[in-house]
Amino acid sequence: MKKQSYIEPEYIQIPEDSFLMGSKNGSSNEAPIHTIWIDSFAIGKYPVTNREYALFIKMKAYPPPPFWNKSNFSTPDHPVVGTSWYDAITYCNWLKELTGKPYRLPTEAEREKAARGGVKGCEYSWGNKLPGNHLGGRNAYLTIKGTEGKNGYNLYNMSEGIHEWCADWYDPNYYDISPNRNPHGPKRGARRVARGGSWRHLIRFTRCAERSSLAPEKQFSDFGFRCAMNIY
Repeated sequence: MKKQSYIEPEYIQIPEDSFLMGSKNGSSNEAPIHTIWIDSFAIGKYPVTNREYALFIKMKAYPPPPFWNKSNFSTPDHPVVGTSWYDAITYCNWLKELTGKPYRLPTEAEREKAARGGVKGCEYSWGNKLPGNHLGGRNAYLTIKGTEGKNGYNLYNMSEGIHEWCADWYDPNYYDISPNRNPHGPKRGARRVARGGSWRHLIRFTRCAERSSLAPEKQFSDFGFRCAMNIY
């Protein structure tokens, strides 16, 4: 029997539609609220896990990320953490070559639309209030995939767990000039966008519109990614 060489992500097709991107209740980089049209695309039901990433490491003889052997992060169903933006891009390109499917990282706008789960006018995909057990911190721990969710699009861990790399360069003022159809971010920058919550933040859930960013070479224990894909 042939050994498994890769695992394709379970993915969900997100329908084409417009949505209100941004928030008036967060940081200034979330304003102004603006209407964005997003063509249909697919995105992973879960973030990429250690189980999936281990096959990539083995096949490409790729260096494992920091924290790979740390017990708090190393079960097969933990989201892989410590991946740089470049690692995430390399993984998506590897999967694209193996499958012939156009895997990539989601854009920032796609990631926000997916996080909202089709819910309109709310800070979170479930409403405007944090759940009762919302505290994290450096003494907290990363949970395995599927522990938060599912949202209206049947996606898991969109607001809790790890920051997830997006394709875009980050600009705090980008919303002032963003095109209203399928924005891909500025042409250059120093940091890449990330979306989603962090297990080690005091409040481990994040609002759908909340933006974060990091230099693309950095590798932290609360950064990972999920794959997206064009739909033709």
